[in-house]
Amino acid sequence: MKGTRALPDTRKSEALHERALDLFPGGVNSPVRAFRAVGGTPRHIVSARGAILTDADGNELLDYVLGWGPMLLGHANPSVVEAVERQLRNGFLYGLSNPLEVELAERVRRFYPAAERLRFVASGTEATMAAIRVARAATGRDDIVKLDGCYHGHADGFLIKAGSGLQTFGIPDSAGVPTAVAAGTRVAKFNDLDSVKAAFELRPGSPPAALILEPVIGNMGVIAPEPEFLSSLRALCDRHGTLLVFDEVMTGFRIARGGAAERFGVRPDLVTLGKVIGGGLPVAAFGGRADLMKLVAPEGPVYQAGTYAGHPLAMAAGNATLAILESDSAIFRRVEARTGLLAAGLREILARRNVRGVVNSLGSMWTLFFGVDQVASADEARRADSKRYATVFQGLLERGVLLPPSAFESAFLSDAHTETEIDRTLEAADEAMEDLA
Repeated sequence: MKGTRALPDTRKSEALHERALDLFPGGVNSPVRAFRAVGGTPRHIVSARGAILTDADGNELLDYVLGWGPMLLGHANPSVVEAVERQLRNGFLYGLSNPLEVELAERVRRFYPAAERLRFVASGTEATMAAIRVARAATGRDDIVKLDGCYHGHADGFLIKAGSGLQTFGIPDSAGVPTAVAAGTRVAKFNDLDSVKAAFELRPGSPPAALILEPVIGNMGVIAPEPEFLSSLRALCDRHGTLLVFDEVMTGFRIARGGAAERFGVRPDLVTLGKVIGGGLPVAAFGGRADLMKLVAPEGPVYQAGTYAGHPLAMAAGNATLAILESDSAIFRRVEARTGLLAAGLREILARRNVRGVVNSLGSMWTLFFGVDQVASADEARRADSKRYATVFQGLLERGVLLPPSAFESAFLSDAHTETEIDRTLEAADEAMEDLA
């Protein structure tokens, strides 16, 4: 019952956060970790295993953040740990190529055939920046189209929001982004083909170099494409000579074995991948058609480089992770089935407690929205009740269940989340939603 539950001890996390405030903006090294959207004490994590995080105060948290997606196998998978330890003993930065890069690239291509050739980088932002550079070089055009609600990292050209209607170009969504850079990004709406067509025709006779999107949005919560939306985008790009870029940093290995491209049967010209391919270490990749990737230096004129690209430890972790996924392809079906079970349980609680809300899920990604009946666009996601989400977030956290500390982020499952963890989560959610009354 409300008011009778002992709150967890968070004094060590509080003390660490106070020290961090003197060191980092907002006390964090990535904004969402500050818990500004949900309130309460940002937790400082000291260890993780399976589906469980342990914070500095010794509180165990059933984890649905999972490093924002990479930990499909769960934390500290023994095979991944062994591979990283083995590589660590052999050195951890060479400055030259290593065999693990070749091995991982071959594995990635088996999972994602559209990545005919690829290049490893250290982050998703690097991957999307490079993919757009390739698209501009290939087409000789400057403008790009992005879709509202899709997040492609923090490069200037991506931090753009829609202007006042379809007759304007995008405007900066962050301080420090030059207006001239924003002018090269046209913003359209996800699941709204007419708005995308209008963005293509915004400069008569000058179609964009690329259309980049998350084929399933994960950064406004989970939003799936409507039937034929992705195939219609493919056809539109083909008509205009525009390159279709799928940002599958989040959806790759989450929506299906071969990402959204496999699930929806639409092949992009270029793709960005990350998160799962590194097994929790920093790695991403951009790739695509072989003729386009030939434009990348040293083979072509598009410059891209990185000291930590193909980092041996990340390559070792990625190879160990993908080797497990290759040997046990049932993992994808298993984790998706459990995600569906969790989503169905949450929907039942919403209905029984007469709480207005909706649960979106696809693959092993899911989001709980409050105060709305459907979320099929970024505009609908923004209408969700973030205060109610914060209330339930805190109620679950007090019961040892960690959701993303934002109403507009995807949650994830791992293969370490069994039906026991799902039952525990649903019991905690049922109690937490009592706090909404």
